[in-house]
Amino acid sequence: MYLKAACTDITVPRLRRGPKPDLHPGSFHQRQGSGLRLYPSSHSGCCRATCRRREQQRLEELLIPSSRLFQPEKICSGMVYRNLGKSGLRVSCLGLGTWVTFGGQISDEVAEQLMTIAYESGVNLFDTAEVYSGGKAEIILGNIIKKKCWRRSSLVITTKLYWGGKAETERGLNRKHIIEGLKGSLQRMQLEYVDVVFANRPDSNTPMEEIVRAMTHVINQGMSMYWGTSRWSAMEIMEAYSVARQFNLIPPVCEQAEYHFFQRDKVETQLPELYHKIGVGVVSWSPLACGIITGKYENGVPESSRASMKPYQWLREKIMSEDGRKQQAKLKELAHIAEKLGCTLPQLAIAWCLRNEGVSSVLLGSSSPSQLTENLGAIQVIPKMTAGIASEVDHILENCPHSKKDYHH
Repeated sequence: MYLKAACTDITVPRLRRGPKPDLHPGSFHQRQGSGLRLYPSSHSGCCRATCRRREQQRLEELLIPSSRLFQPEKICSGMVYRNLGKSGLRVSCLGLGTWVTFGGQISDEVAEQLMTIAYESGVNLFDTAEVYSGGKAEIILGNIIKKKCWRRSSLVITTKLYWGGKAETERGLNRKHIIEGLKGSLQRMQLEYVDVVFANRPDSNTPMEEIVRAMTHVINQGMSMYWGTSRWSAMEIMEAYSVARQFNLIPPVCEQAEYHFFQRDKVETQLPELYHKIGVGVVSWSPLACGIITGKYENGVPESSRASMKPYQWLREKIMSEDGRKQQAKLKELAHIAEKLGCTLPQLAIAWCLRNEGVSSVLLGSSSPSQLTENLGAIQVIPKMTAGIASEVDHILENCPHSKKDYHH
C-alpha cells in the first residue's frame, strides 16, 4: 500500500517522441537531456539498447529510495518499531525500564552502559517513575541523556506518577500531585517534557474527571505529549476514555501491564477489545517474570539475584512455593522449543510477548550489558514465532485464557 502511494507521487520522465532529425550517413543522433550525442552508425542498434538500459536504471534508482522511505519499521540495527497504541507515536518494540536497576541494583556506570547499548541498538523508549529508588532513577536517566548529548527528539521518555513522597499531598492522582509530581520528575531528569506520563495505579480517592482533566492540562502545557495508565482495569480505562470524549479532553493512549508466560489473562482477553475499540495499546513489563524465566532460580535463590533483596521477599516466597516449582518444570520444557529455534529461553519469552498485535513495546529490566545484549537478540526470534510454535508453548503452559469469542462455541 505504501509503495503504491509512493509510486503515484513520482513523476516518471518520458522520452520525447518527435520527428527524427536528418541523419548524416555513417552516424545517428540520440537525444539525451538537452544535448545531442553522436554515435557511429555501425553501433546504432547497440547504442539504442544501451540507452534504454541506462534509462531503466535511472528509473529504478529513482524508485528505490521512495520505497524505502515508506518502510520505517526497521533500521540497520534490526530494531522493529510500532505505533504506541493507535497514536502516531513510533516506539521501539523493545524498551529499557529502570525499575529496581537504576539507583538500586546497578551502579551509575553500568546504567550508562545499558542505555548506550540500547540506544545504539535502535531502542528509543526509556521508562522510569517518580517512585523508582526514591527519584534516583529519574536523576540517573537524565544525567546520562545530558552526558551523551543524544537528540531529545530521537528519544521517547516516559515516567509514572502516584507515589511522590511521604506527605498526604505528595501521592495520588489528584490535580495537585499530577501537576507538581510531573514538574518534579522533569526537574530530576533535566527535561522540558516527557513523551508519555503514566498514572501508576488507579486512585479511588480522586474522581475520574479530575484525573483526565489534569492529564489534559499537563499535555496542553507542553509538559507531556501523551498520557497513559498503568495497572488499571479495562473498565477503569474505558471510564477515562468516556470522560475524555464527554468533555472534549484527551484520552489515554496505552496501558502498562505485566505480561509473560505465567501472566496472560489481562493482556490477551481484556485489553485487545480496548485496542480495537478505542485504540489503547499495551506497553508490557516483566517479560521474564522478575527473572524467573531466565532459569537462574532453578536450584534456589542466588545471593546476587533480585529475589535475595529484602524488598523482594514476596518474589522469593513465590519462587519457593509449589506453584514456583511447577513453573520451573514448565521452563525446562520450554527450553527445548528455544533450542529448536536456535535462541535462549529469555529470547523466546520476549519474542512470545511481541507476537501479540496489541503490544506496542516490551520493557526490558536488564542488570548487565551481557543480559541486555541477549535480550535485544529477541528481535531475531520474532519471525520464528509461528502459529505452530505458539501452539506448542500453549500446550506446555496449559494456561491459555479463553476469549469472549471462545465462549460462543
